[in-house]
Amino acid sequence: MGVDIQGKLRLALGSMKDHASIGKAMIYHYQHDGFSGIEIAVLRATGHDNSTIDDKYMHEILFLVSNSPGSIPFLAERLSRRLGKTKDHLVALKTLVLIHRLLRGGNRSFEQELCRAHVSGHLQISIRCVTITKNNSEPFGNFLQKYAAYLEERMSWLINQAGKLEPLMSKGLEFRRYDEKSFDLAFRTLPKCQVLIDRVLECSPHDVLHSDYHGLAQAAMRNTLRESFQVYMTFSEGLAALVNMFFDLAESARGQGCEILKKASLQSQKLYDLYETCKKVVENRNLEYPSVQIISMNHIEALNQIGCSQNHLTASKSPPISGRFKKSAEIELAVEAKDSIKNEEKIEINLSSTPSFLSWTLETKISKVWVVFEDEVANEPHVLSAKQKLEVEGVDAVSDLESEYGRSSVFLNPFSSSIHTSMSSKV
Repeated sequence: MGVDIQGKLRLALGSMKDHASIGKAMIYHYQHDGFSGIEIAVLRATGHDNSTIDDKYMHEILFLVSNSPGSIPFLAERLSRRLGKTKDHLVALKTLVLIHRLLRGGNRSFEQELCRAHVSGHLQISIRCVTITKNNSEPFGNFLQKYAAYLEERMSWLINQAGKLEPLMSKGLEFRRYDEKSFDLAFRTLPKCQVLIDRVLECSPHDVLHSDYHGLAQAAMRNTLRESFQVYMTFSEGLAALVNMFFDLAESARGQGCEILKKASLQSQKLYDLYETCKKVVENRNLEYPSVQIISMNHIEALNQIGCSQNHLTASKSPPISGRFKKSAEIELAVEAKDSIKNEEKIEINLSSTPSFLSWTLETKISKVWVVFEDEVANEPHVLSAKQKLEVEGVDAVSDLESEYGRSSVFLNPFSSSIHTSMSSKV
C-alpha cells in the first residue's frame, strides 16, 4: 500500500510541475520569440505520467520547427534543459526517447541541424539524476546512462537518402595507396561501427526487465536494435574489405588491421549473444535480426602468421640497405667516369675537326681504278679483264672482289679518251 501512495504522490507532484512549466512557457516565449509552442510540446511529450510518448507531440514539434527558422538551437536547448534539470527517471527516459525519435523521424536537413546543435553545445545529452554505483544497485539508472551514451555516439551518424545509417567522416586521409572506397570502409568506417556497436552492447535489456517503465524502455531498446542492424551490415562490409586488402597492406597498416580484427572477433560473439537474448526479451515488432557471423581468433592468428611470413620472404629476397647504398655509389662513380671520358673525346674531336683557315689544304685525288660490274658493261670493247689488269699491276684483286661481291668484275681505264658507257635498263 505504501508503494502505491508514493507512486500517486509522484504523479500528482509531477503533474503540478508540468502545468507550472507549461504556463510559464506560454507567457514568456509568447512575449519574446514566439517559440512557446515548441517548448510546450516538449513538456507535454516528456510529462511525469507513465504513458509512452504520443506521436502527435513529436509531429507537432517537427511541424513547428519546420515553420520557424532558427528554432532548432532553441529546441536543442529546451531538450538539454529538460534532461539536465529533472530528477525523475521516467522524464529523463522520455526525453532521451524523444531525442532519438526526432533523429529518426525528421528529414535529412533537420537531422543535420540537430547534429550541428550537438557539436556547438546547444544539445547536451547528460543525465544528472542518476548516480552509477560499483554494484549497480540501480539497474534502471544504469540503463539510462548507457542509453544516453549510445545517443551521444549516435549524434555522429546520419541517415542517408537510401535510409541507411552512415557515419559523419572528416575529410583527409593519411595515405591513399589502395582503392579509396575500400580503404575508407576498412580503416575509417569500420572503427566507427565498432564504437557504436560497443554502445549497443552496453544497453543490456536485463536492466529494464523488471522496471516500472517497462514499455518505454522496450521502445528505446527496439529503436536501438533497428539501428544496430544497419550498423552491423556496414560492419560486415568493412571486415570483408579489410580481409581482401590485408596482404597488400604495409607492415604498420597490417598491425592496425589485426587489432581491428581482434576487436571485431570479440564484438561478433557478444553481438550474437545480445541478439539471441533480445529475441526472447524484447517485444518483436517487425524486428528482422541479421545473421551474425562469428569471427574466430584462430582465423585472425592465421592471417597474421601468413602476413609475417610474407614479410620475411620479401626481406630475404631484397638486398640489405647497406649493400644498396654501396652498389648505388659504385654505379654513380662509373657513370661519372664515363661522362668524363666522353667529354674528353668531344674536346679532341672538336679540336681536330675545327682547324684554322690557313691550315686547310685543298687536294683533289682521282682514283685510278673504276669498278664496273659485268652485267652493266657486257658489250664494252675497251674493257680490260681483271686478269690482264693484274698482269700490269701485279695485284691479285680478283679473288678479293669476287669474295666481296660474289661475282666476277672488270676494270675500266679512266684515262682512256674513247670511253663509252652504255647505261643498263636496270639503272
